[in-house]
Amino acid sequence: MAGVYFHIPFCKQACHYCDFHFSTSLSYREGMMQALLKETAMRVAYLGGEPVESIYFGGGTPSVLAADDIQRLVDGVTSRFDVTPGAEVTLEANPDDLNAAKVDALKSTPVNRFSIGVQSFFDDDLRWMNRAHRAEEAAAAIKRVQDAGFTNITVDLIYGYPLLTDEKWHWNIQQLLAYSIPHISAYSMTVEPRTALASFIEKNKQEPMDDEHSATQFEHLMDVLEMAGYEHYELSNFAKPGCYAVHNSNYWRGRLYLGIGPSAHSYDGSSRQWNVRNNARYIRALQAGTLPYEREVLTEENRLNEYIMTALRTAWGVDLDHVAERFGRARAGALRLALQPFVSNGDVILTDAVVTLSRKGKLMADHIAAELFVG
Repeated sequence: MAGVYFHIPFCKQACHYCDFHFSTSLSYREGMMQALLKETAMRVAYLGGEPVESIYFGGGTPSVLAADDIQRLVDGVTSRFDVTPGAEVTLEANPDDLNAAKVDALKSTPVNRFSIGVQSFFDDDLRWMNRAHRAEEAAAAIKRVQDAGFTNITVDLIYGYPLLTDEKWHWNIQQLLAYSIPHISAYSMTVEPRTALASFIEKNKQEPMDDEHSATQFEHLMDVLEMAGYEHYELSNFAKPGCYAVHNSNYWRGRLYLGIGPSAHSYDGSSRQWNVRNNARYIRALQAGTLPYEREVLTEENRLNEYIMTALRTAWGVDLDHVAERFGRARAGALRLALQPFVSNGDVILTDAVVTLSRKGKLMADHIAAELFVG
């Protein structure tokens, strides 16, 4: 099984923390649509005939597109790829885009899952982030989508930033529980280079993020959602039973995916490639009938390290038998040996041949993965 990802590189305004590729100008939206459709047609062989079970619209803010645009892009996939019946079709959306007319129009499209970027239910936090919506719009958007009959919904929250007290963080979580949201994604605020937030901190206009503050709020998140019946199936993702994200789960399981659009990444099992991170150059290249990408062929060490990095973040963990079968018994033996200090410290749990993070280990997942990398 495989997935198709569309990167829609448009946003109404730039969030202070965001380093994703986007433009605030929609003046060439139709040119971008034509380029996206052309790339879809040109890359029909990339997945090698693998059935597609998920289509994901990310960005940027794909909800700035009209419902007809979404339909055109989905049709571009279904007319050329073997898309499974009932495939998951996810639309990332900002609350301010989900007015009554937009939600009603989307009901006639194949979109069957919403990923709503709420981030916080407090207006002062949203202004600090430079989000385009306000708390009242977030609550209204969730209710509007649910009232329209959509049940497969995930909501994003952010924690670990200075304005977010523990009391406010608890309130944010409780709002999602009150709305019976089946899937919750929560991310610690990170400071990416070349963002407004990084500039504010460098100029002493903003205090740095506090790792201890972030860890405390992450632990509270785990406590509350576990008590509420959510499964912590990936480090930043929690779901009610049966509500895991198909598209993202396939990323973490190392399955194939095709990325369409400027800056989009693709993976075919042996190599990765990524499109140019420039809207004008992307459109010009597709108009000329060329694909504007770079490609990296993965070594065996690359593939093993990627498997360790992604699988360790998940509830299904790193399978040493799989490592032995795919990368050789020597690699599996060396990995088992490297794991021993973390097993002894209680950072990871080794059950038969499967390695998962303990609760304590989840607070230092990146460090553990880095220590296990080969090469």
